[in-house]
Amino acid sequence: MDDRARSGRWVLHVDLDQFIAAVEVLRRPELAGLPVVVGGRGDPTERGVVATASYEARAFGVGSGMPLRVAARKCPDAVFLPVDAPAYDAASADVMATLRSLRWGGQAVVVQVLGWDEAFVAAEGEREAGEADVVAFAQEIRAEVLAATRLHCSVGIGNNKLQAKIATDFGKPDPGVHVITDDTWFEQMGHRPTRALWGVGSKTAARLAALGIETVDQLARSDAAELAAELGPTMGPWFHRLGRGVDSSPVDATPWVPRAHGREETFQADLEDWAEVEAAVRRITLRVLADIEREGRPAFRVGLKLRYRPFFTVSRSHKLPAPTTDPDVLADAAVALLDRVERDRPVRLLGVRLEMVPPEGGYDERR
Repeated sequence: MDDRARSGRWVLHVDLDQFIAAVEVLRRPELAGLPVVVGGRGDPTERGVVATASYEARAFGVGSGMPLRVAARKCPDAVFLPVDAPAYDAASADVMATLRSLRWGGQAVVVQVLGWDEAFVAAEGEREAGEADVVAFAQEIRAEVLAATRLHCSVGIGNNKLQAKIATDFGKPDPGVHVITDDTWFEQMGHRPTRALWGVGSKTAARLAALGIETVDQLARSDAAELAAELGPTMGPWFHRLGRGVDSSPVDATPWVPRAHGREETFQADLEDWAEVEAAVRRITLRVLADIEREGRPAFRVGLKLRYRPFFTVSRSHKLPAPTTDPDVLADAAVALLDRVERDRPVRLLGVRLEMVPPEGGYDERR
C-alpha cells in the first residue's frame, strides 16, 4: 500500500456542523441564533430547494432538499439566503488545509475529502493508540478547525470508515465526538433500522424489509447467499458486510476524479413552447461543456433529464459516435434526446449530463 492509502486501527470522520448556514452566519454575524435557510436564489416564493438549514430552522422541520415554499410555510420567520458556491469552496479549502496540516503520533495525517463539509482522517502512526488517545486527537481536530476557520465540526471515530461515518451523526452537534468500534457495533447499531447504515437508502431498506430484514442485527445474521440472490452477487454480500460493521476500504488521499459533469435548471414558469425547451437544452449543454473542458477530457455520452409539471421525471442518454468537445455536436446530441420523450406536457426542469472518457490510467476503484 502506498502513501496515498493507509488503513489503521482508527479512522476519524470530520463533519462541519450546518456548514453552508455556518459560513453565511460568519459573513453576517447578525444572523447568529436565527433560523437560516440557504437555497436557490434565496426567494421562497420561487421554485428551488433547501441546500441547508441552520439548527434553529431544523427545529421547525426544515430540511435539505425541501422546496423553499414548504420551508417558508414551516418556518415563516426564517432568513432565506441564496446559494453562494464560491464562498463555500473557499471555506471548505481552508478546513481541508487545516486537516492536512495536522500530525498524529508523529506522522502526517491522510485526508480523504468527501465534499465541501466532510473528510476522513487517518495516520500510520496511530495503529496502537488507545481510545482515550484518539478521542483526545478528535478534540484537537475540533479545536484546530475552529481556531483556523471559526467553523465548528463534529468527529466520528471508528475502526473503519463505515463506523466513523455513522458515529459522527451520534455526536452532532453535542458532545461533538462519538466512538463506534468493532466491540460496540452491535450494542450501538444492532437494534437500529437498516436505513441507519451509511449506504442503505429507502429503496434498499424496503427491499430488505420484504425479505424480513428490518434491523442492522437481522441484516448481520441474514443469509449472505440469499442476499446475493435477491440483491445481486456484488451488492448482496456488501450489504451483509455493512450489517456487521465491516469496511475494508482505506482512507485514501487520492483526489477524486469525476466521471461526468451535469447542470440542471428549474424554471420559474413552466416551458410550454418546445422551441424554448430546445433552446434551454442547448444553453445548459454549453454550461456543462465549460465544466468538462476544465477537466481536459472529452465527452463520450450525453444524458438528458426532464421533469414535467407537476413532478414526473424522465431521463434519456446516448453514446456519441466518438468522444468530442465540439459544442455544436454536443448540443445537437442533447436536443436529439428530446425526440425520445413525450411532448405533451409543460416542462418544469431540464438537466444535461456529459460523461467523460476516463483519465490516463483509468479511475481509482479502491474508494
